Order: sequence, then C-alpha cells, then structure tokens
Amino acid sequence: MLWRRGYALPPGRLGEVCLGGALPLEAVLEAVALEPDLEIQAGLVVGCGAAPRGDVAERASRHAEASSRYLPATLAFVRTLVRTSPYVLAVSVAGSLASGGFRASDDVDLNLVVEDGRRHLAYVALNALGLTHALRFRGKPVDAHTARPLAPRLMTANLIIERSQCFPLARQDEDMAYELLVAQPVHGIRLWQEVVARNPALLDHFPQLLDKPAPWAVERPAALPGWLFPRALDAPARLLGGAAWNYMQWTRRRSPEALARVAYVRRTMAPYALFERPS
Repeated sequence: MLWRRGYALPPGRLGEVCLGGALPLEAVLEAVALEPDLEIQAGLVVGCGAAPRGDVAERASRHAEASSRYLPATLAFVRTLVRTSPYVLAVSVAGSLASGGFRASDDVDLNLVVEDGRRHLAYVALNALGLTHALRFRGKPVDAHTARPLAPRLMTANLIIERSQCFPLARQDEDMAYELLVAQPVHGIRLWQEVVARNPALLDHFPQLLDKPAPWAVERPAALPGWLFPRALDAPARLLGGAAWNYMQWTRRRSPEALARVAYVRRTMAPYALFERPS
C-alpha cells in the first residue's frame, strides 16, 4: 500500500502504521528478517529486489528540514481559513507534510469536513485564500504537479466532504482508513474522532485510529457568522471552482506525468472527488 503511493518508511514509523495494529520496532525488524520479500534499503523497508528509490530515501532524510518552514505557515493558514469560513467544521493535513517525505516543491494537502451543501464554496474559499497566502512564497520551487500562474501552488484541497457524508462514510476500506491514520488533525478534533467512532470498520484495519493524538491542533472559533454563507452560494461556487479546476488541467496538458498523478489522486478520493465528469 505504501509503495503504491510512492513512498516507504523506516522500520520504527512503519510499525506505527501497520494494518491490524501498531508493532514495536523489534517486531518489525524481526518480520523483515524472516520475510524473504522484504529488506531494508537506505534505512527504509521496501520490497526485496525493488528498484532503488533514492528519491524516496532523500525525501525521508530531508523531511524535517524542508517542513520546518511550511508547517508553521500551514497552521497559520488553517487558522485563517476556519476564522473566515464558519462552514468549515474540521481540517486535517494530509500528503507528504503529514506522512513524512515533504520537500519544498510539494504542495500542502488539506482534508476538510464542511457543512452540508457547501463543498464547492469551501473549495473556492480555500483556493482564494491559498493564492493570497502563496504570494509570500513566490520563491518556492515548483514541479510539474504544483506549477500555476501568479504564485506557486501551496495550499490545496485533497478531500472535501460534507458532514452528512461522514455518517456513514461510503468507503471504510483500508485505503480510506490509512488516509485518516496518517493525516494530522488540526481543527475540529472532536469531529474527526466522531468520524472514526461512528465508522467502526475503519478500526478493523487500523485500531490505532482510536487513540490517534493531535499534536498539531489549533482550534479557533469562526470570526464570521454562518448566515453570510447560505447554501445558495454553492452553485455559483461550483461554476467558478470548476472553471479554475479545468484551467489547471489544461495547463498540464503537455505533462502526462502530472495528468497521471491527478488521475491517481482522484481515484483514491472516489466517490468524494469534486468536479466529476458524467461517465
């Protein structure tokens, strides 16, 4: 599952995210020694005989340095988002910043739970604030996945779901459970805990979810009243957000790698991906 996502973990961290429950370091090392299909390569547990992935090892080794600037900026951004968007009920940080392996050219992926009928409104708000926020990072390196005009891509929406979609979650498979396990809750901690408690199949995959800490929590009350953002605003937000999203895909038209990455992420987010085209 990890290799499919393009990264690997050191033995200690791998033990924390094992299917079926956490394992101590000694147990992971013993399992690697006894399993002919596993080996430790550059400090990471990988499939035996797998092609060397120096990029993965480099990401892991440089994560602390690369994330030191962007984590405080991310928490400040979340504080602004929830203060100005009262319909945003919960936020967590996903992607490489949360799981390890962040580098300066990466964007920061955010998961949001929002009031019903405001998914597209939240998407537009996040990206509008994100553009303003990114102006301070004009020198940030970018790659084919993160480039955009005016300012570098930095804060992005990984998953936006409505509160009612959480109870129950349409997906409670191991991939969805893993997403929740490695994401770092920032706002709405009790709601994230409720999502786990009311979708017990998630715990069948990763019982660690029950005691998941939230060291990045920055709970802040909204500064604006909810009535300023009625559900009626979601329809025009969908048009605006959809146009912006389609434009971004157009800018990637000559980058098969970038388009493939977008397609993969959208498959992992099904059925919650925004702007799905009718099949």
